[in-house]
Amino acid sequence: MNRLARVICLTALPAFCQDWSPRLAADYLDGRQKQWFAWKPASATGGPCVSCHTGVTYLFARPALRAALGEKERTPYELGLTAGLRARVGHNDAREVFRSHTKEPFLSQAFGVEAVLSALFLTLEEAPEAAQALDRMWLSQIREGPTRGSWPWFNLDLEPWETSTAQFYGATLAALAISKAPTAYRERPDVRERSADLSVYLAREQPAQPLHNRLLLLWAARTLPQALSIQARKAIVDEAWRRQQEDGGWTMNSLGPWKAHTTASTVTDVSNSYATGLTALALTKAGLLRSDARLQRALAWLKTHQDPTSGSWPAESMNKVFPPESMMAKFMQDAATAYSAMALIE
Repeated sequence: MNRLARVICLTALPAFCQDWSPRLAADYLDGRQKQWFAWKPASATGGPCVSCHTGVTYLFARPALRAALGEKERTPYELGLTAGLRARVGHNDAREVFRSHTKEPFLSQAFGVEAVLSALFLTLEEAPEAAQALDRMWLSQIREGPTRGSWPWFNLDLEPWETSTAQFYGATLAALAISKAPTAYRERPDVRERSADLSVYLAREQPAQPLHNRLLLLWAARTLPQALSIQARKAIVDEAWRRQQEDGGWTMNSLGPWKAHTTASTVTDVSNSYATGLTALALTKAGLLRSDARLQRALAWLKTHQDPTSGSWPAESMNKVFPPESMMAKFMQDAATAYSAMALIE
């Protein structure tokens, strides 16, 4: 490639100069949000609920794709998801937020998830309601017992975001939220006390967590270093590299251990788009240089595994084989696509 061609490639949009397509990835994720907004089970007060698989990952990835594509405005789906969070942020009674669900422990779990996600994404958006959302997050933090410092979280026997260990995953998202808050807010005495409880919980529980959850902690600890010691950070990074496959990817098994689901796909011992996308992203977020040969192998794997037709990175549910055209069949694929695109952009 001559010098002029190199200059053109470096200054053009990624969609034109790489062997993967940010445009197709963005279109896939937008299309899935269009379906999500129309899907009745996703409806909630003020707007669609924000799910860990389709909503959380979309709100993480779409701003990065927008920047890569040179888009100026947020999508209608970004606006709609955060509008729903803003509409619900003033409700401190779980029954006012989830009027169709009245049974415990589901009600408390749902409210804990809502409180953490509102705080996270309204803070990232720098919304006027961000401080209110953060304050509500602290109000729902568990203050006593063995899980002190964490939040109620869905335990529906659904890997990897709604299990008994997913409470730790939720706490890592809370850590991300507080790490993005203004310094003046973080220095408030009451906030420092609650943050300290969170850090103690994360430090105490992380050794027993699957690598999946510790990678999320590695991501959060880049901007909240008190949540993870230097030694523990190094241990997570070293373990991630040890579990990397020869082809540059990671398997779902490598991010476990997981509970076996007899009705799910049994293909968990080959490199997987979700596992590779998340691991590469977490390592990059933790500050590893893209010049690292191991990371370059991971990114090369991702570049070659985007579906050229749909723009997605294929991935299957860990819990059940769903009908191909069902909404649930692509939940893992939604997350895989978001994290893979983010890893390549980062």
